[in-house]
Amino acid sequence: MFIGRERELGALNKLYSSNRFEFTAIYGRRRVGKTALINQFIEDKNAIYFMGVESNAKQNLENFSRSILEYRTGTETEGSFLSFQAALEYVFRLSEKERLILAIDEYPYVARSYKSLASTLQLLIDKYKGSSKLMLILCGSSMSYMEDHVLAYKAPLYGRRTAQMKIVPFDFEETCQYFRHFSDEDKALIYGIVGGTPQYLLQMNEELSVEDNIKNTFLNPTSSLFEEPENLLKQEVREPALYNAIITAIATGSSRMSEISGKVGEDTNVCSAYIKNLVALGLIRKETPYGEKASRKAIYAIEDNLFRFWYRFVPENNSIIARGAADLAYRRIEPFLSDYMGHVFEEICRQYLWKLLLAGKCPVEFSSLGRWWGNDPNEKRQAEIDILAEQDKTTALFGECKWTNEKVDLGVLETLVKRSDLFMYKKKHFFLFAKSGFTKGCTDRAKEMGNVTLVCFREMRLSFDSCPKNGFMVK
Repeated sequence: MFIGRERELGALNKLYSSNRFEFTAIYGRRRVGKTALINQFIEDKNAIYFMGVESNAKQNLENFSRSILEYRTGTETEGSFLSFQAALEYVFRLSEKERLILAIDEYPYVARSYKSLASTLQLLIDKYKGSSKLMLILCGSSMSYMEDHVLAYKAPLYGRRTAQMKIVPFDFEETCQYFRHFSDEDKALIYGIVGGTPQYLLQMNEELSVEDNIKNTFLNPTSSLFEEPENLLKQEVREPALYNAIITAIATGSSRMSEISGKVGEDTNVCSAYIKNLVALGLIRKETPYGEKASRKAIYAIEDNLFRFWYRFVPENNSIIARGAADLAYRRIEPFLSDYMGHVFEEICRQYLWKLLLAGKCPVEFSSLGRWWGNDPNEKRQAEIDILAEQDKTTALFGECKWTNEKVDLGVLETLVKRSDLFMYKKKHFFLFAKSGFTKGCTDRAKEMGNVTLVCFREMRLSFDSCPKNGFMVK
């Protein structure tokens, strides 16, 4: 089942239709669906697909040769080219006569085994690009390798590519396309638990409740997801123990560098270097209050929902999970799920605002949005605003998100308005997002003000067979 990636497929097909030499680099984290995207793209086209293996140059050359010869003969064929240069030159010559795709998946494995591969490609691209109809795709899961050795200015292949695609997990709307039978609330919970990574979404069973899905995956020692975060880290980093400790610290509430350092017992300089790598891997993000480029108030949060859920709940329950007590483990987790979903809901609401903007329906035409936190001199305490977005120096949007079973009351709106007074914008528009709706007092006041939009999650239509384009209903 292939879902989504319409924009990426459209871009690849546009490149293919040029009928001249094209070179695209595709990269992104493991499990995110890069291979599925390539296979979907080349399905009805003349293509040689080769996946590198973590082995030596001889093994990769034999496998590459087999892929080329099978394309030419249509049957499995033994034999090998004498070198990668000979194999690649053969493909380039083929492409002078016909439109041809060469997709090298897990390129970093091949390039590490044969150090001259990038230089060889550089030589052949420069030699044949004027006459070639080849569409070359280099794909890799090692983002640091792809960025440093394919995309970087000093890399041999720099200046040769005609496009690049960083494949990221699906957003909430795209994630919902995987599920037809979950309720809207359950779709949000699933997104909060595994995020938008296709491989993880496929582990969720719509015939089961969210509770049973959690028990069958995260709380089941035999499940592929039970050790997934740790196994993924082992593939990406050399010292997973300290990385594990840092992610656990962030997942359990330590967000500032000093807090993280104190929790793991390492110097802040050491933690900073490790966190930088986690940011590069797309697992951690650094946040500053909206509008502050460099701030001492910077905090760190887990970017990937599966990692966030796993490190928040699995390690502390590991002993009872190992004994098969999934029911007991879930009873310990369940009381914290609503609080856990608060940040997930904020992200869903931010995605909604972006879609509203792109559909031309947002009352504030912002260029970026984020969270804000800082000192409230009037209240003499710290204050937070879930969503803040600026159109210009005079106009801004303020948002508050509530994932609770109670209806949002007038006090929430009044607090948001009061906090907006900390800023000097002349024109303000307020958004309140609620899981369970709004009280009559809140609704009446919003109508009186005229610059308030109330968005109820339970009225958001997320069945993509019948929903409006942006996937949400605004009340």
